[in-house]
Amino acid sequence: MSTAEPAQVTPETLRAWPLPEPDGGKEARGRVVVVGGSKQTPGSVALAAEAALRAGAGKVTVATIESAATQLGLLVPESRVCGLPENGAGLIALRSADQIVELSRECDVLQLGTGMVDPKRASRLLAAVLPHVDVPVVLDALGSAYLTANPGGLSHLGGRALLSVNPVELARVAGAEEAEVAADPVEHARAVAEKSSCVVLCGGEHKWAVSPDGRAWHVHGDLPGLGIAGSGDVQAGLVSGLWARGAQPEQAAVWGAWLHARAGARLQAEVGTLGYLARELSALVPSIVSELA
Repeated sequence: MSTAEPAQVTPETLRAWPLPEPDGGKEARGRVVVVGGSKQTPGSVALAAEAALRAGAGKVTVATIESAATQLGLLVPESRVCGLPENGAGLIALRSADQIVELSRECDVLQLGTGMVDPKRASRLLAAVLPHVDVPVVLDALGSAYLTANPGGLSHLGGRALLSVNPVELARVAGAEEAEVAADPVEHARAVAEKSSCVVLCGGEHKWAVSPDGRAWHVHGDLPGLGIAGSGDVQAGLVSGLWARGAQPEQAAVWGAWLHARAGARLQAEVGTLGYLARELSALVPSIVSELA
């Protein structure tokens, strides 16, 4: 496993690692299914879905609790929506597992965990889903609880898996103290990536992407305004959209992290260090991508 210092990501890095050409129609650019949300966080999956579309995915389906599905369809009219059974607490019910597996069979990337609020229930739901999934998976936010309980639970995907987490979530998956992860996020991300056979994208003040073979990349942040609710949902959606349109998982992680950071930098310059919103990030992405072409 590589232990080299992380590569610093610059525009030149990305130009030398270009995204696939956007040839063909929507079918050629891949399909993303975003599964998540709850009564408390109904908009999270909308943020991810729009980000996936802004990153270039051809089609996006949002699968969330039945009571929120119609409103989300109006909020992101470019997406298809699928209402899932919910329990009395307004969470996706465990009995929806078979339906989620069926949805996975019609997509190119399955994003799981966005907007889930109960780690134990999220872990139980994903334990009923993931062993039966055979498509690339982006495991987002509290979806990471599944890996905490099942460190090898993505190995059957043969490296077609990506974990998108913040430092606190990474610490839980790694079984480490938060201060330990803060002191050396790359070491802990490498350990998780190797053990779980997945790319790890850890976003905090700075962003780190690590592949299962230990290669690592660093995206400079220093953008306090990105530390807002919904920001991670956008970043995970960007990664899913890039992967669906043909990027490799490591490439999708690096590009997604950089685009997320650059969108934040532009909003910081226009709005201020604090006060811009997660939903404002995605609209800036297509022009940033075009400038790199």
